[in-house]
Amino acid sequence: MIRQATTADASRMAEILVFSKRTNYRSIFHNDAYSFGELQVCSLAQTYLEDSRLLARTWVCTDTATDAYTKEDVELVKGLIEVQDAEIKTLYVDPFFTGEGIGQQLIRFAKENLGAERLWVLEKNHRAIKFYERNGFCATGERVAEDGTPEFLVEMRVTDSRRS
Repeated sequence: MIRQATTADASRMAEILVFSKRTNYRSIFHNDAYSFGELQVCSLAQTYLEDSRLLARTWVCTDTATDAYTKEDVELVKGLIEVQDAEIKTLYVDPFFTGEGIGQQLIRFAKENLGAERLWVLEKNHRAIKFYERNGFCATGERVAEDGTPEFLVEMRVTDSRRS
């Protein structure tokens, strides 16, 4: 299920972001001081709690799991997407759930319900670029420097009829 994020999701979203960024970007940025120092779950969760506009433009993909001990159903946030002005600003799936179609569900939802039609992705993040291509995006040729780093972002836009 995809639903709008709430303050109750803040720590889980922060956890997904922190671990995904460490997993996906460490080999690109080589900046352990940031990845394991500045980038922390508590401070990122606080950002979601303090910025209602950020929370309002963020959606989560959830699933239900049964607790092995209590036998109660628990809602799990497995991924998130942030869309602002037709641009996908953030898309992350918990590394434990990669390959389950969660990213694809979030992209489809964003295109069909939020009018998402463009995004920027790290030029060296080949896995993400291929994912976006499989989901109807194509590089435009636009390229900008990623602030404070020697890396570049490339723009991708929707090129198919899979959007609303």
